[in-house]
Amino acid sequence: MGSVTKTPQFDIPIHCKAGVVVNEGPDFHVEVQMVPVPEPGPDDVLIRLNFTGLCGSDIHLMQGDLGTPPMSNWGVRSPGHEGAGVVVKLGSNVKNFKLGDRAGIKPILDTCGSCALCWHDKETYCKDAVHTGLMATGTYQQYIVSPARYASPIPDGIPDEIAAPIMCSASTIYRSLTESNLQAGAWVVFPGGAGGVGIQGVQLAQAMGMRPIVVDSGESKKALAMEMGAESFIDFQKAEPAKAVIEVADGIGAHGVVVTAPAAYKSAVSYIGNRIGAIIMCIGLPPAKSMILGTDPCEFIFKNLTIKGTLVGSRKDTAGALDFARRGMLKQISAVYPINRLPEAVEKLRRGQVAGRIVVNFDWEE
Repeated sequence: MGSVTKTPQFDIPIHCKAGVVVNEGPDFHVEVQMVPVPEPGPDDVLIRLNFTGLCGSDIHLMQGDLGTPPMSNWGVRSPGHEGAGVVVKLGSNVKNFKLGDRAGIKPILDTCGSCALCWHDKETYCKDAVHTGLMATGTYQQYIVSPARYASPIPDGIPDEIAAPIMCSASTIYRSLTESNLQAGAWVVFPGGAGGVGIQGVQLAQAMGMRPIVVDSGESKKALAMEMGAESFIDFQKAEPAKAVIEVADGIGAHGVVVTAPAAYKSAVSYIGNRIGAIIMCIGLPPAKSMILGTDPCEFIFKNLTIKGTLVGSRKDTAGALDFARRGMLKQISAVYPINRLPEAVEKLRRGQVAGRIVVNFDWEE
């Protein structure tokens, strides 16, 4: 007689912990509060998050400096867009998840699914996209509702503290690397590459056969970059970065520059040196209208230079990045904080004191 698999049962509380923004704007701060647990609609799942990652764009949204309407415009008090957890309740129409399945929340919570952008792998640019942590409650809240069709299944073998940042940082930079069309053997520069997005990119670039160069500063960031696969680390406080990059990259210059740290835009073109056909990929979001990227048009013409931007990863990109993690090619790059220290972690991120990523464990308090 075959064994019978029991459907797991979950005791869902009325209230849950959440990081809530107080005084939204330049002088914001975050408090951990108890908030109501939401109820899923017929096409939704309720996910109990075990971990949430903290992303630099969370700071932008809490400060309100990206030129978008503020979070409060949609009644949102908790940002965050990279969460990993388990499905604890199903809407009546849901067929693609079961209770107890692992699931992740991404920067895009949903799209229309029926426009040309959604049909042609540009779904993250859908004009009706719902942005997690801006237009809908984000992953700083432990229990969160997601449309079932857009939540990402998390394969077994990937710990939640690794899976959570993959929802944003790894899938975002995976998208950028694939759209760059850079080939195996290409020198790829990551200015500020010891940050959360950049260090995921270093690992992915190495796994894809590229040769990563990290430009950053400090011994802890050097150690992290080299451990995660950088072929060279250039400390911008000890060497002239562009000259050092060109010397490493065959004395010619980088094939690609992947900008995750907005401050690096002003020097991005310098890293290509005399490389023909190089590409600069723009990911990092600076405050609106604070920066211009470009150079003499003759440089574009004579060097066949391309500058291109990408947004966040699609569902396909997230699945691709998760597969790298499943095969052991994306390792933990995060410091883990307990939920009661979420405000402290946010302040560290705001001050730029984070090497790698910070993830917060909802089930751990000190």
